[in-house]
Parts: sequence; structure tokens; C-alpha cells
Amino acid sequence: MSSRLEVLQNMIAQNPNDSFARYGLAMEYANSGDLERALEQYRALLAADPNYSAAYYHGGQTLQKLGRVEEARALYQQGIEATTRIGDLHTRSELQAALDAL
Repeated sequence: MSSRLEVLQNMIAQNPNDSFARYGLAMEYANSGDLERALEQYRALLAADPNYSAAYYHGGQTLQKLGRVEEARALYQQGIEATTRIGDLHTRSELQAALDAL
């Protein structure tokens, strides 16, 4: 039986532009403590799909866990711009709260 990580890696291999699978893969890496790999996936996701709101928040959280506060601040700010542009006010408020807490 394949692990969830393997399933998600296979999904990305078959369709690199599957934003949902890439987000799942990033979350799986983060949950397993592999923060650098999680960050790689959040960045790849946002490069391909800059409107994927949740990736800004979770990417910022990952950067904070890595102690990279200025990068986290920049990612939260980019997320606020993106969520404002697409009208995702809920995620925008979460990003603003995370930014304010830095």
C-alpha cells in the first residue's frame, strides 16, 4: 500500500500543474517535519497558481518555523495582495493576523 506522500508525489509527476495535489504534498511534507521540502512545494505552487490563497498562509507559517521571519513577512504581504485581488477576504484576514503577530 502506498503512503499518502507517495500517492501525492505520483499525482504531481503525472500532472505538475495540479494545484490541489501540490498543496497536499506541501502539507504532507510540513506535517512530517520536512519543512524545506514543504517550502519548495508551496513556492512551486504559487509560481504556477498565484491565486492559491492558502499556500501563502501555510508557506508563511513554514518560513516562521524555519526562523526566516523576513521571508515570512514578505510572503504574507504577497498573499494579502493576492487575496485582495481575488476577493478572498477570509484568507486575507488570516494573513493580516499572521503578519501582525510577527
